[in-house]
Amino acid sequence: MSYGRNDPVPPPPGPGEFDVRFSCRDAAEGWEQLCKHAAGNTLVAWQAMRTNPAPVPPTKRHHQLKGALATAVRNGRPFPQWQIEVTGGGRLWYLFDVDARTVWLRCVYIGHPKATE
Repeated sequence: MSYGRNDPVPPPPGPGEFDVRFSCRDAAEGWEQLCKHAAGNTLVAWQAMRTNPAPVPPTKRHHQLKGALATAVRNGRPFPQWQIEVTGGGRLWYLFDVDARTVWLRCVYIGHPKATE
């Protein structure tokens, strides 16, 4: 099945979990590639987004981005933008809306993103 913008990242959330959704088609396509490249690590990252999208304290591999990348706008509203390092180069960037209990998967990188170099 092919996923796109606003589609959920299956399966549906359980009680108390965040709903993880693709922000755009590129994120859905990147997700499929990352699942093929690093299935186990991608599952661990998915579980983290689902249950604890903003860990306190943040870790070296799971933290809010810095500087101009620390927030991003979705539907006219700014949200914190976080990163999970899935592999040595693979990254997930996402926004999370605490009020709607939704995580918006924005960017999926198989290799290290140039924007953070």
